[in-house]
Amino acid sequence: MNEKELDAFKTRLLEHQATLRAEGDVALVPENADSDTARRVDEDAAPLAEMNQVIASRRNRDRTERLEAIAEALEKLEDDPEDFGICEDCSETIGRRRLELMPWATLCIRCQELQEKRDTGGRRRHLTDYK
Repeated sequence: MNEKELDAFKTRLLEHQATLRAEGDVALVPENADSDTARRVDEDAAPLAEMNQVIASRRNRDRTERLEAIAEALEKLEDDPEDFGICEDCSETIGRRRLELMPWATLCIRCQELQEKRDTGGRRRHLTDYK
């Protein structure tokens, strides 16, 4: 990859990073809820409130993971630019379109699919998987 292409990926990574930082964390308790209401949720509303907290927590965790991946990609661009865009598993070039969409990607599509199959056992997830 030439220097101009690397600079374009660095710019894209910095834009993603700025956007994620500007969004901030999702509040686990709605901002308009006073603290007493948040503690004494109606029995009927409790499952919905709990689900909203789980979703907000998951979004915050995903956001943090993405920011970490972006920081690692920026570090790689700085320290080892010749390794940027190379799959960490098979050492093949990561597809151009994949890098354009996800410049923090560290695996090619084939290796990513293999990793996901290993992580999920190659099957769809079911409600019973989340115990």
